[in-house]
Amino acid sequence: MVYEISLKTTGRTQLVDITRQVESIVLQSGVTKGICTVYVPHTTAGVTINENADPSVKKDIKSMLDKLIPWREPFYEHAEGNSAAHIKSSLVGCSQTVIINDGKLLLGTWQGIYFCEFDGPRTRKVYVKVIEG
Repeated sequence: MVYEISLKTTGRTQLVDITRQVESIVLQSGVTKGICTVYVPHTTAGVTINENADPSVKKDIKSMLDKLIPWREPFYEHAEGNSAAHIKSSLVGCSQTVIINDGKLLLGTWQGIYFCEFDGPRTRKVYVKVIEG
């Protein structure tokens, strides 16, 4: 079964902690050992795993991505004007896989799962597949 998380972002660039929603899906699935794949079906968004204890980490990630990949560049050719969002999505990636052990995500002490919005605000989807094994 594929589970779906729906969310609305509020800014152009935003990292949204979805750890609790994914944990809830794993619990609901009843799988105690296996893997959980989190997949974002959007070309201007992504998903990453990083620290979720200090909010300044999210700010630093957003700031550095904006510095490395500015919203406007004269050489961008994509007609929609959101080339930066596509580039950020490609760099961050559209999926993450986490091991499930004893019915729980095997994340590090400070790790969380973040949906990464790069072209918002929008209504977005995240798909979660839990596989026993």
